[in-house]
Amino acid sequence: MIEFLTLNFFLILITFFIAGFVKGVAGMGLPTIAMGILSIIMSPLSAASLLIIPSFITNVWQLFTGPKFLDLIKRFWVMMIGIVIGTLAGSWFLTSINTPYSSIGLGLALILYSLHGLFGKTFSISSKFEPKLSPIIGLATGLLNGATGIFTLPAVPYIQALNLSKDDLIQALGLSFTVSTIALATGLVKGGVFQMDNILPSTIAIIPALLGMWVGSIVHKRISIKTFRICFFIFIAIIGAEITFHPFLS
Repeated sequence: MIEFLTLNFFLILITFFIAGFVKGVAGMGLPTIAMGILSIIMSPLSAASLLIIPSFITNVWQLFTGPKFLDLIKRFWVMMIGIVIGTLAGSWFLTSINTPYSSIGLGLALILYSLHGLFGKTFSISSKFEPKLSPIIGLATGLLNGATGIFTLPAVPYIQALNLSKDDLIQALGLSFTVSTIALATGLVKGGVFQMDNILPSTIAIIPALLGMWVGSIVHKRISIKTFRICFFIFIAIIGAEITFHPFLS
């Protein structure tokens, strides 16, 4: 159980402010940042339990920022089903094998994500390939989400490659993230490991997360996104390396 007015609790609040700030600037990154930092001070399972409520609230907010909610559901519903199935299957790893291997898996996922962000080439995917690719991408994203609590790969680069407008892209990412969050929560509950003691601190964490998003949305208009993305992915890579090698050094 997390005690209030302790160093760890204040670190949690700071973490969600930082994660919300990143999401406000880049439109994504809250679960990645939160899981990355929190997994340094607690198990990935505890971090995932803390993540559920702030992630859900901020992603629903992002989901309803545009007018094409129903259109996006019609377009991506197969991918969303894949995410749910993959997450429920992948959550077995997180809930049944709560060992250093889950931390290593999370760290490697963060490193892979950062390398793609730093060096991955921009590419486009024709809409005619969506019927075949969407269920595969959804399933792969779900498996990684269930196993590590990270639901950005490969969904984010895939959605970015579909040549959506800026507003539709943000809303489509919000849809993917919202479904991933609900599926992860279901997987944790189904596995009997959702940590109920984290509900209150997770709820409180909504405040710094939303405050961070608000500040990030202001900064978004004033800085170079390219510079921010480079700093963001380097930061993610450092966190991923620390999480990956920590079990071997302790």
